[in-house]
Amino acid sequence: MSAAAAMAAGSRREFDFAPADHQAIAKIVYDTLGILLPEGKAQLVYGRVAPRVRACGVASVSEYLRIVAQDDEERGRMLDALTTNHTSFFREAHHFEDFVERMWPTLAQRLASGGRVRLWSAACSSGEEPYTWLMAALGSDKNAAQRLLKGDLRLLATDVSPSVLDTARAGRYSADTLRTVPAKLRATWVDSRLTVDPLLRDAISFRPLNLLGPWPMKGRFDAICCRNVMIYFDEPTKAKLQGRLADHLETGGMLYIGHSERLSPDVAKRFECVGRTAYLKVRA
Repeated sequence: MSAAAAMAAGSRREFDFAPADHQAIAKIVYDTLGILLPEGKAQLVYGRVAPRVRACGVASVSEYLRIVAQDDEERGRMLDALTTNHTSFFREAHHFEDFVERMWPTLAQRLASGGRVRLWSAACSSGEEPYTWLMAALGSDKNAAQRLLKGDLRLLATDVSPSVLDTARAGRYSADTLRTVPAKLRATWVDSRLTVDPLLRDAISFRPLNLLGPWPMKGRFDAICCRNVMIYFDEPTKAKLQGRLADHLETGGMLYIGHSERLSPDVAKRFECVGRTAYLKVRA
């Protein structure tokens, strides 16, 4: 944004918002979440922070930042407001098609014989991705699905944003949001109140998790979806996250990333690319 444009935007703002305020917020977000907020994002940052400034009853973003520095809960609310949570049902559907064809027959057989299956939807946002994953795998035969869901199948779904996790746990969506679910699956897994069937909700553990922070999970996963979150990271942060994801994936497991994302060279050596941003782990 040019200096003239910045001044024009500033004159229309409800609260004072100096370049130093944007820099301070960008540093907090980068240090905590790894997300980059360059100067060109200043208007977006202001738009998302302004409601919190208003809620706290102060007249400027700099005053609000003094509150954030002393109040961990408000800091969390600010970070929540600044995360991007764009998602949809059956987004990049080729990943779920690959999983169903490549992984699911073996995993379903394992479940049927008493084995365990672990899946992870990292940065799950408001839940569309993990619900899609189970719908695609289980299909529209609810009786067969119930038998599999009685086995040791768990899908971990994590996100840094508490507000979107609340939506995900509730599993209730608008008709417009659900329109991308194939009709047969929608009839099987979504009720008349537009709420996802409890069978699916009970199979998913929605948990808060900062991908840059400590991970409490001890075991490895058979497949991981971590899609369209690394676009907000710089290269060192991407490489570090990808290495950790690889460490938490079984050899022979699948990693799915976003369509515009790529594995760093060192991490790529541990995988074989078997489809569009679909990677089979071949080395520990």
